[in-house]
Amino acid sequence: MVTIRLSRAGTNKKPFYRVVVADHRFPRDGRFIEQVGTYDPKKSAHGINLKIGRVEQWVAKGARPSDTVRDILAIAKSAAPKADG
Repeated sequence: MVTIRLSRAGTNKKPFYRVVVADHRFPRDGRFIEQVGTYDPKKSAHGINLKIGRVEQWVAKGARPSDTVRDILAIAKSAAPKADG
């Protein structure tokens, strides 16, 4: 099963996460299929940078986002500028 989850990077006491698409059998910080964004929880203005289109394509293909990624995606979608039309 393919999942969309966080992969930890950064240093001690300064976490930084990559949002990755990976097989659920791969280690948390190990091999992944594609990096679709980043998340910095220490930034005050939601340090979220996602390729929302790519995430939606992976979900359409059957990838399951983790609970945390689902919450981050909801925040990113609400903060994204909406096209008029």
